[in-house]
Amino acid sequence: MRMKAQQTLFGIKASEGQVEDNKFSSTTFYLPADLAANASSKTLGIVTVPYKFGDASEFSKWAHLEKSWPAAGVPVDVEFDIVAGKDAQGRDAAKVVLVGIQIRRAAGAQA
Repeated sequence: MRMKAQQTLFGIKASEGQVEDNKFSSTTFYLPADLAANASSKTLGIVTVPYKFGDASEFSKWAHLEKSWPAAGVPVDVEFDIVAGKDAQGRDAAKVVLVGIQIRRAAGAQA
């Protein structure tokens, strides 16, 4: 199931390398989520959650923001896919996968 949303992007990290014979390449985007409470805790505020999207070359699309990254983050439009999967304990759970992200255009901006 696809879902689109407007979010604030707080950080981006590219990782690339090799461990033994396994190569890896990814870009991680840090987006906000409510800090969840449970039966034994109370919470206030938000945290950032890492979402992998693309390989390390994805970072180059955002590198122009390096010298002007706003402390309050970058407004973005995101698209998630919600799929069935297993959690760390092997139980069925919904998984949120980032499938698209771009800087939010100002209202009335030309494409």
